[in-house]
Amino acid sequence: MLRLLRHGIAAFAVILSAQAACAQGTIPLAMIQQIDVNGQPLAGCQVFFFQAGTVATPQNAYADFGLTQALPNPLTCDQTGRVPMFWLADGLIHVRLTDSSGNVQIDTTMQVLGPSSGSSGGGPTVDPTTIAATGDIKFRLTSETLSGWVFLNGQTIGSATSGATGRANADTQNLFVYLWTNCSNAHCPVVGGRGSSAIADFQANKQITLLDLRDRMPVGRDCMGNTCAGGLLASNISSGGGDGIDTPAATGGAANISIAQTNLPNVNFNVTITAGQWLHSHGFSFPYGAGTGPGPGGAGPNANNFTGNTSTVSNPQLTGSAPSGGIGAPFAVMSPFALGSWYIKL
Repeated sequence: MLRLLRHGIAAFAVILSAQAACAQGTIPLAMIQQIDVNGQPLAGCQVFFFQAGTVATPQNAYADFGLTQALPNPLTCDQTGRVPMFWLADGLIHVRLTDSSGNVQIDTTMQVLGPSSGSSGGGPTVDPTTIAATGDIKFRLTSETLSGWVFLNGQTIGSATSGATGRANADTQNLFVYLWTNCSNAHCPVVGGRGSSAIADFQANKQITLLDLRDRMPVGRDCMGNTCAGGLLASNISSGGGDGIDTPAATGGAANISIAQTNLPNVNFNVTITAGQWLHSHGFSFPYGAGTGPGPGGAGPNANNFTGNTSTVSNPQLTGSAPSGGIGAPFAVMSPFALGSWYIKL
């Protein structure tokens, strides 16, 4: 009896040791039906698993408690929106749930729940790459490359095999879908044209063009859901394509402007000369050309001069205008500034 008891204790210890080594569990998404904001099942939704602290480094999910049968990543929900059962290594896991079109529903780091107290999943309790939401923009007075962010420089993003010029990596999927959904093709064109959906274009290895904030500062839309403020004119918008004063991502303005005759007003003048002064000629020189308005003796402009030569009229007046003009040199219209970099969250 004592021998059997000893064998039993030893066997139980081996079982506990094996469980601790496996360190497995799951999270509160397994076998749960997912619904949208309208209460409809998210048929065909997808669940992606990444290592905690990263945005695109995959981590396996498994079909068995022993963590031997790896599942596809992502997992696909059934037509009722129910997530399949899965098991994970113990610790933290970065999980992303999207609908069938790739629109993000959940993107967070979760603790794997299970019988073990192991920590093979690793990672911090707060995932620094998910504090900001996809599409958030920030400015830094630097030029470094930031993990989880890309420059807003007019380059392209896409999948790892897309050949995108800004970033070609699986971690661009969220931003790709966000820009495809929220920005017109005029502002964020898809190279090769837009297809049936954002996720279809991403999986087809297409590239989407980032907004371009080089040499630009942000300005609030003139209306923004309220009565238009009236601070912007239609002529301030230069991006074309039907853009107006309340169009998101419309652009305009200029850093430097050149003086030209077309953007200067005419200069009107009046000159009064007493009768005694008309016994001799007076010349009036105007730098941008001659004015009009003859004097009392009928004399008109002479080159850039007005000339009168009679004293028979008391207090005659010469009235005319000088055409405007300019030298064409550009001048700055920008406030004092400091240069840095614009980033957008993947």
